Amino acid sequence: MRYLPQTKAARKEMMDAIGIDHVDELFVQVPKKAFVDGKCDLPDHKGELEIERIMTSYANENNHAQQNRFFLGAGVYYHHIPASVDYIIQRSEFLTAYTPYQPEIAQGTLQYLFEFQTFIAQITGQEVANASLYDGATSMAEAALMAMRITKRSKVCLGNNIHPQYNEVLETYLRNNEGAESYEANESTDAVQDDTACVIIQSPDFFGKPHVYDAWRKICDEKGALLVVVINEIVSLGMLPPPADADIVCGEAQSIGVPMGFGGPHLGFFACRQKYIRQMPGRVCGETVDADGNRGFVLTLSTREQHIRREKATSNICTNQGLCALAFTVHMSLLGEDGFKQLATLNHEAACKLADAVESIKGVKLVNDTFFNEFAIELPEGNNANDVVQALADKNIIAGYPANENTILLTATEIVTDNGINALVEGFKEVLK
Repeated sequence: MRYLPQTKAARKEMMDAIGIDHVDELFVQVPKKAFVDGKCDLPDHKGELEIERIMTSYANENNHAQQNRFFLGAGVYYHHIPASVDYIIQRSEFLTAYTPYQPEIAQGTLQYLFEFQTFIAQITGQEVANASLYDGATSMAEAALMAMRITKRSKVCLGNNIHPQYNEVLETYLRNNEGAESYEANESTDAVQDDTACVIIQSPDFFGKPHVYDAWRKICDEKGALLVVVINEIVSLGMLPPPADADIVCGEAQSIGVPMGFGGPHLGFFACRQKYIRQMPGRVCGETVDADGNRGFVLTLSTREQHIRREKATSNICTNQGLCALAFTVHMSLLGEDGFKQLATLNHEAACKLADAVESIKGVKLVNDTFFNEFAIELPEGNNANDVVQALADKNIIAGYPANENTILLTATEIVTDNGINALVEGFKEVLK
């Protein structure tokens, strides 16, 4: 659906001003299959009551996690969120979209952002963190741009199996940076080129395998590149060692306090070494004292942001996921260090139980030798992953993510029950050839 001023003269004046002959030139980047010919398949004008009924009927068609045995992950994870999280974030003190530029009236907002940064720095093993980004994919892309600014280089190395959607976002960011390009190392340090700005490693990777960083740290030091570690299941840091040796750690924090939400909004996080703080994207909240010596909080290092010096900004971020960061902070405060570790243990134990059960199915092969709460399985020959997942969905079992033609990613969080695992196993036995 396209919009232009209604009169021909007004349309021509606008198009002449921006140098186009036809409105379609504004949409050349959009695939043709995305356009709708004619009216959308939606009801005509209705009253409020009728609209509520229609929208409710649409919502009831969703096959959502709470109603099913749910084993889907692949970057978005179903975790329990305490009821107290929703209660606290809906308090009137937090119900604002206002940017906390004026510390005199925004101490509460600034304090929880500071606490959010502290949590992220602690669990990632980094020295500083910012006040959140949009999501894990944009966080990774911003890390690549930051590394390019620091090293004055334009190549980005993808060291292992990075989430494919993260790769797509990275390519979008690089497309408009002259000379910028990415290449894959396929888990080989020998493939890292001399003029590389950074090496990006995901852990656990897209197929659920955790990684160590010693060899990557060594090759980055030899090549003068930065080491970027991406984490899209932040609960894993309750069990796996923090990537303290990385230069930048970024990713997705949705698993703590933030519901899946049909794909968003989610919560990107970003942490790095202290010496790189002025090149870090987004906002940084700092602790200070007021004129009377009382503890207070402010947005600091703001001269690198787009609302002050747009041409020298370190990113184009014009907002943050403040409410999601608050939900994360509340949930983490409720968990505490021991609770966070216990949550990670519950996830890993559930995944081990799921892996043992699924591996017992004739013809099914467990791909991973190590995993946290997500792993890949290969189906018996002659079975298509998409078809199998759809057949199980018809049985109200959300059986993971079809990673390729015969591979499915399965995830088990603390939500998974023994009954759910048994139902998945029986479902596989029924639909597999």
